[in-house]
Amino acid sequence: MSPSRRCRPVVVAVAAGLLSFAAVACGDRPGTTIPSKHGSAPATPVAVPPEVLPAPQPVADGPCRYLPAAAVQSANGERVVAVRISATGPEQPQPACFFLAGNGTVQLRTWIVAATPQVARATVDAVAPVASSDLAELPGGWSGGSQPTVDGAVFAVARQGTAVVITTNQRQTIGARQIAKQVIAALGL
Repeated sequence: MSPSRRCRPVVVAVAAGLLSFAAVACGDRPGTTIPSKHGSAPATPVAVPPEVLPAPQPVADGPCRYLPAAAVQSANGERVVAVRISATGPEQPQPACFFLAGNGTVQLRTWIVAATPQVARATVDAVAPVASSDLAELPGGWSGGSQPTVDGAVFAVARQGTAVVITTNQRQTIGARQIAKQVIAALGL
């Protein structure tokens, strides 16, 4: 045998071993993770809480186009001396209505939110939290909460992407509930 023939099997075996090692070390095997150059873990999705819309503010004199002052006087038990309304927008197509008492303070406010179901529910939960309010339900699938507040009471319900929030200066929620039913009927919600 010639000297070159003896080396050939050794060289081929060493070369094949190196190629196998390189293929395993550099290859993409399923289940293998390649560490990031920056050493950070992949981002995990974070649930973003739905946006709660800011409470409306009165900007102009009334009337309220979907609720007469006489209905508020009857339900709330106080004379309405003036009505103010809020601006409207994409998520508030109807103005909020502010019914003023004889002393100039708001005795009852209506607020209709038309948005996503998440925003409508978040609006109701912000004014009548599930943890502290009584369950409020109206026919047609409306649900939410009612409770006394520092300034009176609130009755708030939502269905799909619409929320109806009624605040009153009275400690009982029955008048606010009655107004919510009238508003829903008047607007065909």
